[in-house]
Amino acid sequence: MPEWIKSYVRVAERVNRAVGRAAMYLIFVMMGILLYSSISKTFFVPSLWTLEMAQFTMVAYYILGGPYSLQLGSNVRMDLLYGSWSDRTKAWADAITILCLIFYLVVLLYGGLTSTAYALEYGERSYSAWRPYMAPIKIVMCVGIFLMILQAFAVFFRDIAKIRGDEI
Repeated sequence: MPEWIKSYVRVAERVNRAVGRAAMYLIFVMMGILLYSSISKTFFVPSLWTLEMAQFTMVAYYILGGPYSLQLGSNVRMDLLYGSWSDRTKAWADAITILCLIFYLVVLLYGGLTSTAYALEYGERSYSAWRPYMAPIKIVMCVGIFLMILQAFAVFFRDIAKIRGDEI
């Protein structure tokens, strides 16, 4: 494989590892928000913001942790036939399916960018009682999808290297 592809894979995986390792702590932020929500509803005046903020935190947790999960290979696979295939056949199947994933992610990113532009231009707010601005979570969504595209290409390059008998 060319050196620029190897460098790309290393950089993309380093970035996604850092973002994914940071994102995994968002589960504790969400737990804190829900704990505060439970305590405030039981003993004090209920807060309007806790449920929606927990949802936003969970979205950030999943969308920013997804590329790291793909990097680790901890995504779910249908293993009826896959487990018995050779490494090279698995690499072929993975390369084909990762191209489908990249197509899906590009379409998703396009929709996310147009939705984010709308949210920024018109000051879009949620329809809940709290009415937070939607642009911040949409920006996080677009960043996460972009990182997933970067990681998907890195996985694709690794599969191509495996098919060729190289290793990155």
